[in-house]
Amino acid sequence: MSGDAAIRVAGLEKSFSDLHVLRGVDFEVDRGRIFALLGSNGAGKTTVVRILATLLKADAGTAVVHGFDVAAQAQDVRESISLTGQFAAVDEILSGRENLVLVARLRHLKNPGAIADDLLARFGLVEAGGRRAGTYSGGMRRRLDIAMSLIGDPPVIFLDEPTTGLDPQARIEVWKAVKELAGRGTTVLLTTQYLDEAEHLADRIAILHEGTIIANGTLAELKELLPPVEVEYVEKQPSLEDVFLAIVGDGTDK
Repeated sequence: MSGDAAIRVAGLEKSFSDLHVLRGVDFEVDRGRIFALLGSNGAGKTTVVRILATLLKADAGTAVVHGFDVAAQAQDVRESISLTGQFAAVDEILSGRENLVLVARLRHLKNPGAIADDLLARFGLVEAGGRRAGTYSGGMRRRLDIAMSLIGDPPVIFLDEPTTGLDPQARIEVWKAVKELAGRGTTVLLTTQYLDEAEHLADRIAILHEGTIIANGTLAELKELLPPVEVEYVEKQPSLEDVFLAIVGDGTDK
């Protein structure tokens, strides 16, 4: 295990009655990196995140987050992390700024207004800050949700399928926000079932299948697992995503 790892997982097992969800999961995440846990629905991704966030207890194995054992030092782990689930947890009646101020006050932080204004600027929501969150697009709501989770500057953040249900443009907005996190030194563990999302964002990718990690490495390392193929040179055609963004643009505030 690397001495600079922000997350270490070894031999993690979890069952629900006769259903074996995790069957010995091992991986580590370096500090300040984006690590993607890639797998289909039911692979066990959310179960891993819930154990790391101290919301579930593992049946076997160990997990350490930011230097703290998740089983023996749960409170220290909670103070070191933030978790963003699959659905944005924003108050739709409040404005974007009011949501941020509320969380800052709940965490007893000084200058909650200044904290809110800084996060609105970081996530491209300044113009929308005074509007009710219920009027936000899916991408804007998700960006606000991630901004709320960063209040207090947690060193480790878990993003559990953050772009589920979002349209292509909204996904791009969230990807930009995630890259911003890592650029500022935050360690990000991202779960996703979208291959392009893992390819676009992650420094390392682990493939979780039927409760075990079947591959783990950089994108280049994973590509080397494939046998060589015959190369044919063809004219590159734009993807549907290229066409969509060219037509509608990729602006952030709506």
